[in-house]
Amino acid sequence: MTKESRRVLVTGATRGMGLEIARAFARAGERVVLNGREEATLEAHCAALRGEGFAAEALAADLSVDPEAVALRAGESLGGLDVVVHAASLRDRRRTEELDGAAFASLLDVNLTASYRLARAALPLLQRSQAGRLVFITSIAARIARAPDPAYTASKGGLEALTRSLAVEFGADNLTVNAIAPGWFVTDPNRALSEDPQVQSFVNVRIPLKRWGRPEELAPAALFLASPSASFVNGITLTVDGGMSAQM
Repeated sequence: MTKESRRVLVTGATRGMGLEIARAFARAGERVVLNGREEATLEAHCAALRGEGFAAEALAADLSVDPEAVALRAGESLGGLDVVVHAASLRDRRRTEELDGAAFASLLDVNLTASYRLARAALPLLQRSQAGRLVFITSIAARIARAPDPAYTASKGGLEALTRSLAVEFGADNLTVNAIAPGWFVTDPNRALSEDPQVQSFVNVRIPLKRWGRPEELAPAALFLASPSASFVNGITLTVDGGMSAQM
């Protein structure tokens, strides 16, 4: 007996952690829509997955402009949604005196408000699923801070709180809402940092595993939270940081 493929939307899937999460779901036999802003890049990723025999399609759209449309278009394309993994976000590493109110509000609008709008549009579709799963990608910055990063830290803290709120509200619908908090992962925006010897010295002290994470190491956490094995896991933030936040 073969399992029925689930319908999965992954945002922020152009590269990095979002892409690896989307690949993991596709290779697990699910039908996956990859969302991001770069259509050609998304199409290339989907073509590669289809070449491996997996089901993947691209949905090029700017999530910050119309997050509701992303959820609805993905649901229409797949005939519904069973899993949404929201990995898209922005970062603006500026000191408080350099980050005015408009810039602060703009980042919160993308990282927090757009997340809420996406969830609000997706939740009715997930409610119709037999076991809907919503997974937000937050950050260890939601709980521990490193200057200068006030807007990103605030946005991820808010997203973690939103996770708990939605988990409480929608649990009665057999729908779970959880989050994953990555630590230091090698992605395109911080690749230069990961190759800096001084930064590596910091990593050696602060991260017990003494290395950066790889994007593919985050994907199993998303697969778990979306799986039947996690049917009683609701409202939690799963930290994946090599032990960084556990160490004094």
